[in-house]
Amino acid sequence: MSVPEGAAGPADPDGLEDRLRRFATIWSRAVFPATATPLTRAEFEECLLPLARLLRDALHARSFDTTPGGTVGAGLVAAHCTDPEALNRTLGVIDSYLILYCGTDELPAEDSRARCARLQHTLAAAYAQALRERTLAEQEAIARSALAARSDAEDALHATQTRFHAVFEGAAIGIGIGDLDGNVLEVNDTLTQMFGGLEHHVRSRNISEWVHPEDSPHVWRMYGELVRGEREHFRVEKAFYRNDGTVLWTNLTLSLLRDAEGAPQYQLALMEDTTERRLLNLRLRYEATHDALTGLPNRTLFFERLEKTLSAGDDARFGLCYLDLDGFKAINDSLGHSSGDRLLVEVADRLQSCATAQGEMVARIGGDEFVALTTGPGTEGKVTDLADRILNVLSTPVRLEGREFTVRGSIGIVEGPSAGRSPAEVLRSADITMYRAKAAGGNRYELADPEADARAITRHGLTTALPTALERGEFFIEYQPLVDLDDGTVHGAEALVRWSHPQHGVLGPDRFIPLAEHTGLIVPLGRWVLEQSVRQARFWQQELPEGALGGPLRINVNLSPAQLHHPGLVADTVEVLERIGLPPGSLCLEVTESALIGADEDLLKPLRQLAEMGVDIALDDFGTGYSNLANLRRLPVSVLKLDRSFTQGMQQHPADPVDLKIVEGIVSLAHSLELAVTVEGVETGAQAEQLRRLGCDTAQGWYYARPGPPEQLHTLSLADAV
Repeated sequence: MSVPEGAAGPADPDGLEDRLRRFATIWSRAVFPATATPLTRAEFEECLLPLARLLRDALHARSFDTTPGGTVGAGLVAAHCTDPEALNRTLGVIDSYLILYCGTDELPAEDSRARCARLQHTLAAAYAQALRERTLAEQEAIARSALAARSDAEDALHATQTRFHAVFEGAAIGIGIGDLDGNVLEVNDTLTQMFGGLEHHVRSRNISEWVHPEDSPHVWRMYGELVRGEREHFRVEKAFYRNDGTVLWTNLTLSLLRDAEGAPQYQLALMEDTTERRLLNLRLRYEATHDALTGLPNRTLFFERLEKTLSAGDDARFGLCYLDLDGFKAINDSLGHSSGDRLLVEVADRLQSCATAQGEMVARIGGDEFVALTTGPGTEGKVTDLADRILNVLSTPVRLEGREFTVRGSIGIVEGPSAGRSPAEVLRSADITMYRAKAAGGNRYELADPEADARAITRHGLTTALPTALERGEFFIEYQPLVDLDDGTVHGAEALVRWSHPQHGVLGPDRFIPLAEHTGLIVPLGRWVLEQSVRQARFWQQELPEGALGGPLRINVNLSPAQLHHPGLVADTVEVLERIGLPPGSLCLEVTESALIGADEDLLKPLRQLAEMGVDIALDDFGTGYSNLANLRRLPVSVLKLDRSFTQGMQQHPADPVDLKIVEGIVSLAHSLELAVTVEGVETGAQAEQLRRLGCDTAQGWYYARPGPPEQLHTLSLADAV
């Protein structure tokens, strides 16, 4: 081996190269005593450094690949590390020190351990493969030469036999010679020891007696072809029973030996004992596919099982429960992660007790998320029974730190035919359904609904598209006129934002404003709406001079609860008004009644500051909340906007007297507090006249105009001016 050119690299401010070299030093110290290399230990360490770098890079890779582990295993054999102890020590060093010196914080510890285990698995397999190929090539060539030498001249017979027995008896792998009937004629000591140490247990046997239940059908088919002379050799992994009933696993190479005329004469068997390596592989496989904390199958093994289930056939069905613990973060935060881990272990044990039937499986796929899978006939009923059992066993309190905790969980259930579905699609549907159960209060299960899944996926798509939509200019504003009920003139307009989505068309605010509030994009979006609306109002005032209508047109802009809490609300509003040149009295900010229920002085302070500047504050959707009417006097509002539910009772003839009394009372109260009253949802002239007689000041609704482009309001204003 040689160090790759430029391996030293540039300056290493983070110490990555120093930690890598430290790892290589530990590795060389452990392995060097078990090597047959002519190099010094320091030279041997330099040879190991590139192999250590391969392991580190594989551990860090974004897309994990175990191939570098195989390269390292073959490299050890090439460096004369052929003693089995060298492999054991290498695996020990990697298991103990690779993550410690070469790990990365970008991966969860569980993923790093899984990658480390898979690299060990691949390294061990490649090491054994390289060692086997090297040994088999040497030993088989010598054995063939030795057996062929039996027919040589008499004067070379003794030397040939001497060489043959030296190789035969001193070989590190088992060698056996049999006739074409399968009778074992000769065996070396290594083969005898592999089968228990008694030669007569091997030499007196016939190969046909060594059938094992795990033999694949093609093993004996290839054997028949070999003894008939139809093939020269074959190589398989084969298990044998020893006389004590234990199992010997081997890599078996069986070759045909022919006489001088080319006729089949003997069969030569070379056996490498792979039992310990197989057990190591099984252990590494277990660690890579099981959760280290709970011992349950992990995400990797669960996906393998789910993928196998989904490819079982057209008639197969499955049921899946996706469980997330309710309030687990609070336990972690209050009692610490060690207590949280103990709780997860207890939950895992309980879940394991629920899934004991044929075709059932429980796995932990991360954090406090578990899945339970059931297969076979009748999964429609079995999966809900499984969910009921899970919720039932979780209901028993868990005792931690001297306190009892009741564990609750939300479960999303997906059940149906296996065909035509991928594991990712099933898990996504189960995850979405689980969150529906959690949103419904938790401690329950919900069944998957394709329509609900589609809505959730659409919401997710809209959420991810929101940030770039504002940058691409996909939002626009429509304006709905506010009409003075006394003289029918246009008093102003409410700005209503819309989203022109490339796939879904024009979306109203109810489709994306909650998503914008959840993601925090409502603040830049709200500032954009404010700036565009103020700019439009300034344009109207320039086009329609104040004397034409008796007063300037005003603009109403909605504020979300998230905007109310933003510290830059006042500064942003002032900056927009001053830069564009719109008087504060021409702007009205609408805040929903529910946003101000129970509001403290800290929340009201920015609204008071804006009101003192002359900006009107409107209490929107008034009458839908549960606020005390007496609180109106402490709120910095100048306008009440009655919810459209009050106008619905006026559509019938005669109008609902209760609604009339309520509106009359609200108008009287508002006017006594010097508040103007605006009514939403006016759809008929009769409603407009009734509201005018009740004393309402302004109104908006389809009776006057639907929300539309700014030119619509300009046209209405000119008509009223005339």
